[in-house]
Amino acid sequence: MKKSLLAVAALGAFASAAQAQSSVTVYGILDVGYVGGNTRVADGSTGLVTKTTQNSFLNNAESTSRLGFKGTEDLGGGASAFFTVELGLSPADTTSGFKSSATTENRQSFAGLAKKGLGNFAVGTQYTLLHNAVAATDAGQTNNILGDMIYTSGTGNGSIAAANLGNYTSGAYSAGESYTIRTQNTLTLNTENFAGFTGHGQLVMNNNNASQTTLSGVNGYTGGTNNQNGWGLGVDYTWQKLLATVNYQAFSAKNSYNMNGGAVSVANYNTALFGAGQSSILGSNVNDNQWYAAATYDFGILKAYAQYINRKVTAAQNTGYYAKRTGEQIGVRSFITPTIEAWAQGGLGKETTFGASNPAANLTSWQVGSNYWLSKRTNLYAIYGQVGTSNVSIVNTTNPSSFNASNYAIGLRHTF
Repeated sequence: MKKSLLAVAALGAFASAAQAQSSVTVYGILDVGYVGGNTRVADGSTGLVTKTTQNSFLNNAESTSRLGFKGTEDLGGGASAFFTVELGLSPADTTSGFKSSATTENRQSFAGLAKKGLGNFAVGTQYTLLHNAVAATDAGQTNNILGDMIYTSGTGNGSIAAANLGNYTSGAYSAGESYTIRTQNTLTLNTENFAGFTGHGQLVMNNNNASQTTLSGVNGYTGGTNNQNGWGLGVDYTWQKLLATVNYQAFSAKNSYNMNGGAVSVANYNTALFGAGQSSILGSNVNDNQWYAAATYDFGILKAYAQYINRKVTAAQNTGYYAKRTGEQIGVRSFITPTIEAWAQGGLGKETTFGASNPAANLTSWQVGSNYWLSKRTNLYAIYGQVGTSNVSIVNTTNPSSFNASNYAIGLRHTF
């Protein structure tokens, strides 16, 4: 009997010790409110001007709503294991609390190991190193209202941008257009801080090699790949109140030989440039190069931001087929009172693509916003932004087209 009691006591002590060495945290964001906006599209080829007005009770204007689980386990000797699982939420959606009624959005899912004094690595679906850098150096803190030249997600704007800009050869703002936000099948590496420098790396690998033959005609074709791969390197430097970061990432998408197609079509480039923000699948037979540089400095009364981004997608078969986007932006953010926070930012950019008429678009954007903090976890917000394109020349069109949009939101955000 005594031995049994001792065994139970020892087992309980061991379980308590194991529990003390590991932790799991449930966290999330719920963002709801009123979102409105206006668009004006002028088609230079037809002279048609289309105006659209949208206003709704929506969600995710300041931050994308989410539910997450993260945990760490102390392995001893300065080593630890960690994981994160994060799902997208859509609290204003009547069909489901999750962001998609058909499938649950996988924002992040990864696991990894860390070692004190060295760094960490993780494998899974993760944010790219460019997105992590943008999140740390964006005056608007990557909110989803129009007016940000660098972070162009458009999640919270009621599909204003996606519906009206995605159809342009040189559109301005559609989901993840200026850089790739997250990738699947990804290994990430992060170092500890050494003399102010922190290094970052990523490797994307999704290979599917297959043999291929034709069943008709006299010519046979063998081999073929369907690969979406990529890599990236970045470095951060911190000194007192200064943060500077430089990051580069490159992706390639190789598809098997298409018997019915020659060169890659325009749609492939638009898919690669305008529709690849959430996936490592970048289009058909394209190379996608992206780099980002930014700096912030905290003056005490306000924090200043400066950003530059460059993205170019080219055909693997012919580099003369391409789509390119550049953008620069400055901004400030400050607490006016202990509970009132405000920011302002403005940017310029340009898009160019291949074509007989040298299609190009000059981009402009600006945004102002404010938070009223009711507590450390709950705030009210108001955001207003504008974007526009000018002198857009569509392929085979001699007359310029233009696009302008305004977007605003008033809402409540709660974190837990």
